[in-house]
Amino acid sequence: MISLVLMTPQPYKSTTSTPSKFLFMVYVKILSFLLLSLLVVQVSSCNQFDKDTLLAFSDNLSISSPYLPLNWTNSIDCCSWEGITCDVDLRVINLSLPFRGLNGFISPSITNLTSLTHLNLSNNWLSGNLDNHFFSLLNHLLVLDLSYNHISGELPPFVADNTSRSSGGVIEEVDLSSNLFNGTLPSSLVQYLAAAAEGGSLVSFNVSNNSFTGQIPTSLFCINGHNSSSLRLLDYSYNDFDGTIQPGLGACSKLEKFRAGFNSLSGTIPGDVFYAVSLTEISLPRNNLTGTIGDGIVSLINLTVLELYSNQLIGLIPSDIGNLSNLERLLLHVNNLTGTLPPSLMNCVNLVVLNLRVNNFEGNLSALNFSGLLKLATLDLGNNQFTGMLPPTLYACKSLAAVRLASNQLEGQISPEILGLQSLSFLSISSNNLTNVTGALRILTGLKKLSTLMLSKNFNNEIIPDDEKIIDPDGFRNIQVLGLGGCNFTGQIPGWLLNMKKLEVMDLSYNHISGSIPSWLGTLPQLFYIDLSFNNLTGIFPVELTTLPALTSQKANDEVQRTYLELPVFANANNVSEMQYNQLSSLPPAIYFGNNNLNGSIPVEIGQLKVLHQLTLCNNNFSGNIPDQISKLINLEKLDLSRNQLSGEIPGSLKMLHFLSFFSVAYNHLQGQIPTGGQFDTFSFSSFEGNQQLCGAVIQQSCLSQQNTNSTAPIHGSKKKIIIGLIIVACFGMTAIMTVLTLWILSKRRINPGGDQDKIEMESMSAYSNNSGVHPEVDKEASLVVMFPNKTFGTKDLTIFDILKATENFSPTNIIGCGGFGLVYKATLPNGTILAIKKLSGDLGLMEREFKAEVEALSTAQHENLVALQGYCVHDGYRLLIYNYMEKGSLDYWLHERADVSPQLDWPTRLKIAQGASCGLGYLHQICEPHIVHRDIKSSNILLNEKFEARVADFGLSRLILPYHTHVTTELVGTLGYIPPEYGQAWVATLRGDVYSFGVVLLELLTGRRPVDVCKPKMARELVGWVQQMRNEGKQEQVFDTILRGKGFEEEMLKVLDVACMCVNYNPFKRPSIKEVVDLLQNVGSTNQQRNKE
Repeated sequence: MISLVLMTPQPYKSTTSTPSKFLFMVYVKILSFLLLSLLVVQVSSCNQFDKDTLLAFSDNLSISSPYLPLNWTNSIDCCSWEGITCDVDLRVINLSLPFRGLNGFISPSITNLTSLTHLNLSNNWLSGNLDNHFFSLLNHLLVLDLSYNHISGELPPFVADNTSRSSGGVIEEVDLSSNLFNGTLPSSLVQYLAAAAEGGSLVSFNVSNNSFTGQIPTSLFCINGHNSSSLRLLDYSYNDFDGTIQPGLGACSKLEKFRAGFNSLSGTIPGDVFYAVSLTEISLPRNNLTGTIGDGIVSLINLTVLELYSNQLIGLIPSDIGNLSNLERLLLHVNNLTGTLPPSLMNCVNLVVLNLRVNNFEGNLSALNFSGLLKLATLDLGNNQFTGMLPPTLYACKSLAAVRLASNQLEGQISPEILGLQSLSFLSISSNNLTNVTGALRILTGLKKLSTLMLSKNFNNEIIPDDEKIIDPDGFRNIQVLGLGGCNFTGQIPGWLLNMKKLEVMDLSYNHISGSIPSWLGTLPQLFYIDLSFNNLTGIFPVELTTLPALTSQKANDEVQRTYLELPVFANANNVSEMQYNQLSSLPPAIYFGNNNLNGSIPVEIGQLKVLHQLTLCNNNFSGNIPDQISKLINLEKLDLSRNQLSGEIPGSLKMLHFLSFFSVAYNHLQGQIPTGGQFDTFSFSSFEGNQQLCGAVIQQSCLSQQNTNSTAPIHGSKKKIIIGLIIVACFGMTAIMTVLTLWILSKRRINPGGDQDKIEMESMSAYSNNSGVHPEVDKEASLVVMFPNKTFGTKDLTIFDILKATENFSPTNIIGCGGFGLVYKATLPNGTILAIKKLSGDLGLMEREFKAEVEALSTAQHENLVALQGYCVHDGYRLLIYNYMEKGSLDYWLHERADVSPQLDWPTRLKIAQGASCGLGYLHQICEPHIVHRDIKSSNILLNEKFEARVADFGLSRLILPYHTHVTTELVGTLGYIPPEYGQAWVATLRGDVYSFGVVLLELLTGRRPVDVCKPKMARELVGWVQQMRNEGKQEQVFDTILRGKGFEEEMLKVLDVACMCVNYNPFKRPSIKEVVDLLQNVGSTNQQRNKE
């Protein structure tokens, strides 16, 4: 109890009058009353039951940010706590804690706040499921907002509490958007909310951006015939709802916004929706809606937004669409709409965005009167069949900032009147029939804000102007993207490009431009994308281009302004369907000079272009060696040097390009051994074909046999005679030996009833020898296959001949895998047994005795989650390893190659694979003696049996290829996307490095994405960085594979995501051990099993 002593002021003795004393006493009493009021406030406290409930609620939470503490323990009065409001009875009526970084789950105790009317926990990190009784809060809640969290699972049912119903209010707003909820909406909840809507209280219901399924319950919210619904917002967008939109919306007379886009809705748009006359927004994009738009839509005169894009709508735009005078956004693109644009469309004078691209509209575009659309800012009519000239009335639309009329049948010239569009920054008229490129460029220089200009595939066979007097040198100062490809231009690369100091993307491909590449291109400070392919250019590769600032300095490249484009652009003039870019940051830093007549050598200075991602020099006449300096292009993803006159060897240093995913030197004059290791172990035969002097496993050409051929020298003089004599003697000797062998074979035939079996074996041996350079006279003991105990597969004395027949002489048709240590072949034995034979490649530097010792040591690694080594064969320089054949192939195949992954690779299966693979890796790290560092954990090295049980493959193979010294190597180990960051600093493979790689595999299982995807935007190409960024932004639920969402496993996936992110920690010492990983994953599994039991 708090006490307060009030000191009553003593009367002041004076000779003042009696009225003055009276006033003084009044003052004392007022002061005493105020102090007593303060005492009451201090003594009073909130309801103890509510306080205990709030403390129980906070016990399940943590704050992710140290700068946002709740400080609920600083005061005994919970009514004064942050986010809490009480009523006059000191009961909690408002709990509001948005944007507080709250982690944890919502405690079931919150339902004890029986006076609560407002609950707002939006924009936090809350997870877990809602308690089964959570919606009992709706018996007294007015506002419920749980949006932008990570709450998962199905929504619990609603149970009415009739005892509290009379004293409580009715729900007005429900917002469950942007969570991980799944399943169908509970009928009891929907019916209660529908009753609230009919009763005049429910105003807003938002469940967007979740994984809800089933049919959207529109008709329940809008009871036909009553028109009493108070509902104003109904948002079902970004879910997995399917089925049709049921009739009933028309009864929602007050409904203003109806959103159900990005679902799988089918059927037609119900006609009664046009009776909901208060509608201002209809948003149904990215569904499977069919039928027509419906003429009734013109009755919705309050409509400001109509989004029906990316459906399968057919028919015409309603002829009276102009009745929608309040319409601001009309998005009907990517449908099958036909006919001409109704003239009344031009009466929609408030239009700001009009997008009708990718339909089948036709008609004379210049016949339409656009002059009344004074607010129009974005117009996209591309990919239709419009004819006529550029509409002259369009130039009256002074607010236009982006215009795209590409891929139509427009003709004529660009008029000077276009200069009235001084706000225009984006203009694309590609793929039409425009003429007079000189006049067009001269006029367009007057649009000072123009930043994107796409005129590709026009002006057929004209001369590209090169006179700076024709093109205003002050024009195009702000151009960032210039597309003039596919026009069949003649002439030379124009000098006025030198004035475009902000130019970032330049496309002059698919023309007939001649002359040399000007050296001054190297002075453009922001140029990072150059496409001059498919022209008639001659001369050399200008060394000045190797100093392009945006391609030599990452800092300079980062400073290049990569803005979002107002509308998509298509960077390659002849590939518009696949090269669409919506933002400049998506375009890779690239140089495309292919298919010209360039000559000379590739400058060694090219190694300065360290920011370059793609380099294409194919189909030219470049000669000389491939510069070793290309290995300095550390970000290179594509290198195409095919069909030139290059000679010499392929630099071994190129294997250090760890992001290289496409490589071709085909059809040159290269020689020597193809490098191995790094990305070179992933390139196929087509990357090297057409080079007769190259050798290596990938092209099935033995370097040993080639060396023997190359070492043969001409013989002259007396030495020639001596050698001829020796040859004659040798022939007689060989004849004698063959005679003896023939007699011996005939004698064996009389004894052995094997028939022609020996003949078959000899033919197989000969075929093998011809393909591999192995001499046919082989010691039979050296050809035996060593099978380890109890692993004979019912086959006795397996030989190299058996393997040759089982693999059809190692036919390419039997290749089932290609990894860093060689090719893997499927071998089918006569008794039906199927084996996997790995033919090792690389530097087989171990002596035979050492090799056999290492192999037999590896054979002791036996675990149910390992692909156990069953045997081996050392055969005249070739070394074969024999494994069990895994029926389902690799995890990589199931995640990234198959189209029908959904039904078989569900979340329980993926979790089982993760758990099994971790156990296999754990055995290698902790139990196997000596401990084995795998060095190349990746999804293609995790194989699956017929039950989708994981088996880790290719472990310990580095010991067979290189001398084994605590795993220290002279090259970066691993595979692109899986390589730990520390391997680039210290070339030592470690246990923690394996954990990093395994973390990447976990991310693959969760996201369904490859570790590196060059087709993704720059910021999303590397899986680890993208996931970490999304997680930091609180969007981790958006990284999950779409086929996994909405199946009720979100909580488990979030736990595995946490494990994966621990594994890929940049600091290796903060990563868990594999034992900890195994335990964490098993705990996820035990939770799942417990759920199934319940």
